[in-house]
Amino acid sequence: MTHRRIRPFNTRDTYPEQNLDNDLCQAVVAGDTIYLRGQIGQDLDTAVSVGVGDVTAQAEQAMANVATLLGEAGASLDDIVKVTVYLVDSRYRESVYRVMGRWLRGVHPVSTGLVVSALARPEWLVEIDVVAVRQAAS
Repeated sequence: MTHRRIRPFNTRDTYPEQNLDNDLCQAVVAGDTIYLRGQIGQDLDTAVSVGVGDVTAQAEQAMANVATLLGEAGASLDDIVKVTVYLVDSRYRESVYRVMGRWLRGVHPVSTGLVVSALARPEWLVEIDVVAVRQAAS
């Protein structure tokens, strides 16, 4: 089986302020399973940070990114089976989960939430990591 890699990039281009050189991608399709890179408040096409200082805006952008990447992988939000949420402050939980709740109404994935000391950039307040499994056509 060959894995399909969606939106490959190198960290030296995306994190020029850091001394990194890693080949990564935004999503990997392995059979019917899609693994997304943790999504943050950053525009997928421009890499501009969205909603600096606003966790709700960052969560909205992250979920929009999730929907876009799943679409590019031939899947949809309905295919999500697991969500992991990373917050830099536990007080952001309600805002972020309200946003996710709107995007994932009726999907019922399993979810894990973690509070961490920081994300890759100081302006990022939330990161949403998703695993999805494409459903067989009926």
